[in-house]
Amino acid sequence: MTAHVDVMELVSRMRSAEEAFVLATVVRTVAATAAKAGAKAVIRADGTIAAGWIGGGCARGAVLNAARDALIDGQSRLVSVQPENLLAELGVQPGESRDGVRFAKNACPSKGTMDIFIEPMLPRPSLVILGASPVAIALSELARRFGFHVTAAAPAADFAEAPDADAVFDGFDIPAGTTTDHFIVVSTQSKGDEKALRAALGANAAYRGFVGSRKKIVSLKTKLAAEGMDPAALDAVKAPAGLDLGAITPDEIALSILAEIIELRRHGKRDTSARPSS
Repeated sequence: MTAHVDVMELVSRMRSAEEAFVLATVVRTVAATAAKAGAKAVIRADGTIAAGWIGGGCARGAVLNAARDALIDGQSRLVSVQPENLLAELGVQPGESRDGVRFAKNACPSKGTMDIFIEPMLPRPSLVILGASPVAIALSELARRFGFHVTAAAPAADFAEAPDADAVFDGFDIPAGTTTDHFIVVSTQSKGDEKALRAALGANAAYRGFVGSRKKIVSLKTKLAAEGMDPAALDAVKAPAGLDLGAITPDEIALSILAEIIELRRHGKRDTSARPSS
């Protein structure tokens, strides 16, 4: 633990770096406790306390367990560390949750009570858009408004103007994704379809969508399968990408694709291959 590091300064740096962590804040104390209301700590994804102070061993285990769970489900929670006799009066067991509060036992001699708010700070979901088509441009603009970290990748000459994206790559060589919230959409529309699809299949992603006709994607999948590409990976590409909204214009198609990605994120689904094509 590095208590000398300014907690809020570290929070700002870690958020800018798109690093997952938890901000734990003591919101209430009763009787003697090591930390007082307002104390904060930054907890990394590996369970280490990077900065701050939330008390000693009396609360540490419960806070770290709650932090781990918060990073998994993305939900904030309140942890109440209380002596065993007070838990008994409430009729709850250590580890039990009630009305949004998780209870833990304080076995330290101080017998104090601490309530700690656990707030996960997760990286923005990552959307990589391969191509510079009108749909790609519209999707980039829309996704950023919904809080996505957008990477636009296409040959520089294909962009009529600079795309509205957090990062722009010349060509289809894209950085590998390392999170479950990593989505890729191929919207090249006849300008490098095969190369872009190969790049999408070679990157880690929770979702891969292809903007184009059924005839085109069938032809591409057949060709890549004949060259030894994994059939399961090819089948998992959602094509045409997007929910069936009857979309026609680039903006409407972009909306249908983003809606499909948001549905996937919120419902925790990872296999779109069995869903009907739009």
